[in-house]
Amino acid sequence: MALTITQIAEAAGVSTATVDRVLNNRPGVNPATVERVRAVMQNLGAASPSRGRPRSTPNYRFAFVLPAARRGFFDMVDRVIAQAAGDFRHQHITEITHRIPSTDGSDFAQELGRLTDLDGIALLAPDVPQAKLAINELVRSGVHVVTLFSDVPGSLRETFVGADNRAAGRTAGVLLGRCLPRTGAGRCAMLSPATRFASEIDRRIGFTQVMEERFPKARLLQLHDLPESEDQAYSFAKRYLDPAQTDGMLHALYNIGPGSHGVSRALQEFGYDSSLGFVVHDLLEMHRSLLVANVVSYVLQQDVYYAIMTAAKVLRLLCEEVRGALAVSNPRIEIITAENLA
Repeated sequence: MALTITQIAEAAGVSTATVDRVLNNRPGVNPATVERVRAVMQNLGAASPSRGRPRSTPNYRFAFVLPAARRGFFDMVDRVIAQAAGDFRHQHITEITHRIPSTDGSDFAQELGRLTDLDGIALLAPDVPQAKLAINELVRSGVHVVTLFSDVPGSLRETFVGADNRAAGRTAGVLLGRCLPRTGAGRCAMLSPATRFASEIDRRIGFTQVMEERFPKARLLQLHDLPESEDQAYSFAKRYLDPAQTDGMLHALYNIGPGSHGVSRALQEFGYDSSLGFVVHDLLEMHRSLLVANVVSYVLQQDVYYAIMTAAKVLRLLCEEVRGALAVSNPRIEIITAENLA
């Protein structure tokens, strides 16, 4: 009879985390408790219990959980997951995609906490306390959780799959720092949404680190309230990127998140051309068009398909209790220009 960690924990009168420690020979459990858990397992005939729900089919049931916001990158991830359905079936994986509203951390956590009938979850979530608690409860209930593209540090998630976002921000800093004049104080702006995603916060940190370390003479304008809609981003840029507000024309511009099309409209109306260094993230169709038009200088891209398939692979190996399941390589940041655009 296949039993779950939760069933063993209930029979032994301990937490699921304690059962997990006993199964994996981890320290921190009283020897008497270890013997009690093992005795319960023997009485129930559970030599190797399964995590999560009892298995009735040879397939693993994984969920990809994404924010419901209609932002370009989240939609692109959703599409790539759908396009990978055949690859998942070949690996005996049944995948489900959930889009959860992320504007309210409590609502997001409540919806996430309901996903207990799964073997594993690959999660792109805001870094808020409620999300951390929901992740911890899922892991304690026996569901494997990995974070995808944006981490939730401090939670019990088992690993993070995605590019190093702080390194991505530093890369943007190096590229744009070279666009600044060699003499005098160059003007550079960094645009970011009012974010709760660790990925975007790490990009901010990496970028400002490089500007402070390698280009200390630069005058850095940091605008952390860029709206996500293109029309609102245009109005925001018209207000704050007017050369009269920036004490002259900018030499470089870094947009950490969405809204690049709206920003580019405003820049063109101010008379900016391809001499402006402009870095954005993710090779969306809109960013591809801006590259071809020489409006955007560089797009920083990671292999989305690779990251999605790696997350599924990690979850499957964790379910199968394979040693070294977490020893995976994360995607690297690619620098895309109009010249190497495929």
